Amino acid sequence: MDERLETLAQRTGQWLRTHGWRLATAESCTGGWIAETVTAIAGSSDWFDCGWVTYSNAAKARQLDVPATLIDAQGAVSEAVVAAMVRGALARSDAQVALAVSGIAGPTGGSPGKPVGTVCFAWGGPGAAVRTQTCRFAGDREQVRRQSVIHALEGLLQADTTAKSVP
Repeated sequence: MDERLETLAQRTGQWLRTHGWRLATAESCTGGWIAETVTAIAGSSDWFDCGWVTYSNAAKARQLDVPATLIDAQGAVSEAVVAAMVRGALARSDAQVALAVSGIAGPTGGSPGKPVGTVCFAWGGPGAAVRTQTCRFAGDREQVRRQSVIHALEGLLQADTTAKSVP
């Protein structure tokens, strides 16, 4: 693991431990990379509860209770779907904090409205509305995925003034 990811994972663990919270992840385009990054830290079992890789739409619905009608209406890469993924992860785990990510890492799969590099994020925690954000990252598949992991962890550690709250 590179130094930036390791530092972010360590900071995430320290932050969660300080609050006495555990983390759950719900990942699509990152394929478990976020969970792998945080569990590479020794002692992460104290603050990481579980993670899901729900790559298909059916898995999002089956494992995280994301309504299929929501996926059909908004698309899997949407703020509404990642917000539902966070809610599902919190409901199905012992975690107090969850994050979700779904995107188009490429090199194919983009559309004019959602080009390759479009990634949606959601973060949820105790007593707060789920925060969502959509980013567009440049680069190849690996670069889009890596930037997504970084952004997801940074989103836990800092409030993002451009994020929207989803009830």
